[in-house]
Amino acid sequence: MQQAVSSRQENSIVKFTDLKAWQEGHKLVLAIYAITRQFPQDEQFALTSQLRRAAVSLTSNLAEGFSRQTRADTLHFYAMAQGSLTEVQSQLLIARDVDYVSAANTQKIADQTIVVHKLITGLMKALRAGRGASK
Repeated sequence: MQQAVSSRQENSIVKFTDLKAWQEGHKLVLAIYAITRQFPQDEQFALTSQLRRAAVSLTSNLAEGFSRQTRADTLHFYAMAQGSLTEVQSQLLIARDVDYVSAANTQKIADQTIVVHKLITGLMKALRAGRGASK
C-alpha cells in the first residue's frame, strides 16, 4: 500500500512543468528556436519572430491555464494553447514551402506538434470530465 501511495505522489502534478503537455511543448519550442536560427537574416522580424512567438505562446498558455482557479478559465487557456499550436503548424508549412526548412525537419517538428496536440486534447477532456488537477 505504501508503495502505491509513493508512486501516486511521484506522478502527481503540482506545478505546470509537471504537465506532460508542457514538457513536450517545451521540446517543440526548443526545436523551433533551433530551426529558425537557420532562417535568412531578413526574416528575423517576420516568420522567425512569428514562429517563435507562437511556440512560446503555446507553453505560456499551458502554464497560465494551470494556475487558473476555475475549470472554465483553465479550459480557455488550454484552448488558446491549441490555437498557438495550430499557428506553429501553419507557419512551419510556410517555412518549408519557401525552402527555409527541409522536408525531413518539417516532418520531425510536425510530428512533435501532433504529440503536443494530443496531450492538450487529453488535458481538456479530463478537465471536462472532472478529472483535471483539482479544478
